[in-house]
Amino acid sequence: MQTVNIFWFRRDLRLQDNAGLYHALKSNNPVIPVFIFDTNILDRLEDKADRRVEFINAALEEMQLQLIKMNTSLEVYYGTPLDVFKILLNKYKIEKVFTNHDYEPYGLEREQLIKAFLQTQGVSLHTYKDQVILEKDEVLKDDEKPYTVFTPYSRKWKAVLNDFHLKKYPTEKYFTNFYKQPAVAIPTLNEIGFQPLEKPFPSKSLDKELVKKYQEQRNFPAVKGTSQLGVHLRFGTISIRELATKCKDLSETYLNELIWRDFYHMILWHFPQVGKGIAFKPQYDTIEWRKDSGEFERWCNGQTGYPIVDAGMRELNNTGFMHNRVRMIVASFLTKHLLLDWRLGEAYFAQKLLDFDLAANNGGWQWAAGSGCDAAPYFRVFNPYLQTQKFDPQLTYIKKWVPEFQEFSYPKPIVEHEVARKRCLEVYASALKKEAI
Repeated sequence: MQTVNIFWFRRDLRLQDNAGLYHALKSNNPVIPVFIFDTNILDRLEDKADRRVEFINAALEEMQLQLIKMNTSLEVYYGTPLDVFKILLNKYKIEKVFTNHDYEPYGLEREQLIKAFLQTQGVSLHTYKDQVILEKDEVLKDDEKPYTVFTPYSRKWKAVLNDFHLKKYPTEKYFTNFYKQPAVAIPTLNEIGFQPLEKPFPSKSLDKELVKKYQEQRNFPAVKGTSQLGVHLRFGTISIRELATKCKDLSETYLNELIWRDFYHMILWHFPQVGKGIAFKPQYDTIEWRKDSGEFERWCNGQTGYPIVDAGMRELNNTGFMHNRVRMIVASFLTKHLLLDWRLGEAYFAQKLLDFDLAANNGGWQWAAGSGCDAAPYFRVFNPYLQTQKFDPQLTYIKKWVPEFQEFSYPKPIVEHEVARKRCLEVYASALKKEAI
């Protein structure tokens, strides 16, 4: 039996400029590309019309078309990774498994489990950096400790960055090293228990004119001022290195958004507790959040009586996307106006966002709640009316998603802004004062 190596696709669903795939194809054995629909993850998804699963399936189909032209095939499995690797080891004589780094708690646990199992079978696991530009210990303070404030981190990030970090991995030079075999059928969504919605996904091409105007337009939800490439970065259908190379001379503001992404992945790596529902600033876990009596459901459904908040939630529920400025507004509203635990909002976004990423989602929610690294101070309470005046002055965004906002049928505000702000400041101050004593 011929000896082969495996490349295990995870958050890197592309053949071009893929670090782990490049190293696999340069190895001494033919490479079988594998993807696993991990039932440990899929079984937790309550909504079986999940567009993220549909996105993954579409990306796999796109890669398969490329692979078939090379007389090879992607092998797609449905099950636990441990069970799948047992199947692969019965099917092939495997020497090495290649994949790219994961930074999330479950991903790391999964990796350790598979690595330990493979070692018992005499197979080695090799992982590489691919989904971020600078990771782990590549950007540290002078005392070798991790940064917890973004601005100095971003300065050091830019000082550390060099051409090597953005260099493309020329995988196409080694495509002949794929294992030759007829096409293997990819399971349909129905076969793995999901239903297709068949809505279009955001384009993966970068609009350079949009990037040039990014700083001026990015805060206005009625304007197409953001690239909406988040889902492609989340699942690796585009290369972060290629994107950074294209945008770094067009817009420093846009590049900073990519640096924020690295920053939150670095935080998750050095402070893994944040990915397990623990506040980055532990004293914020003493806050006495209100018990929900129906307000959370109204927030979820876009029925709070605050049009800018409701517009954001309805956009999310209908499209799987929410404009970044509005994400901050709705998160502040849940945690400060309603005084409901930020973990409720974090979990809802995790369920609904097409571009959901644990590191960035947790970072954003803890920022809004004041409990995170480099967070908004607790006494900063977004005023939804002022945010509307500033960022949706013509009410274009609101009219699109909340057309009835001026009608009698539209609910009255769930809470008065000034009352909510006063309550928030008192509760936060009380909790943090107790902690300080």
